[in-house]
Amino acid sequence: MVKDIIQKRRSIYPEQYIAKEIPTSFIQDLLLAANAAPNHKKTQPWRFKVVQGKKLEDLGAFLAQKYKETSGDNFSEFKQKKLQSKATKSSCAIAIFMQPDAKARIPEWEEVAATAMAVQNMWLLCTENNIGCYWSSPGLIKHANAFFDAPTKEKCLGFLYMGYYEGERPESSQKPLENVVEWF
Repeated sequence: MVKDIIQKRRSIYPEQYIAKEIPTSFIQDLLLAANAAPNHKKTQPWRFKVVQGKKLEDLGAFLAQKYKETSGDNFSEFKQKKLQSKATKSSCAIAIFMQPDAKARIPEWEEVAATAMAVQNMWLLCTENNIGCYWSSPGLIKHANAFFDAPTKEKCLGFLYMGYYEGERPESSQKPLENVVEWF
């Protein structure tokens, strides 16, 4: 049931992933689920770049290098390695891009919201199939267009890192409903 899958959804981080490939057919299913997300005026603003195999190493190296180039006095070797390992420990990463409506008929925030709904659809399908995933949005995403040779009109919103994992799914740490809802 959808309600149960929504309640089970959690961030499962790359350091928890095991070395097991995610089938291409499943990734196709994820992308079909994403493409079914609601969006105003049917703009389908989401753009996805699927990264697998050796390209995950390239992505990790790119992020590590960009971090080194841009962190200045705040450079941390630990953070650099962690950024790199998010990609290299994943079975697949999907770069999440948003392309605003060329006619500017609707506000950009609606395009971002639609893209987020597309990502949620993928996340729920991963949850249903016991595949861990995590949406990472480091400051370095502003450099992602260069790695993917993406048009400047596309804006990177982060990376959905995915992988099979062992162990239990973490318990919910959501605030109680009465803390976030007012009834009128």
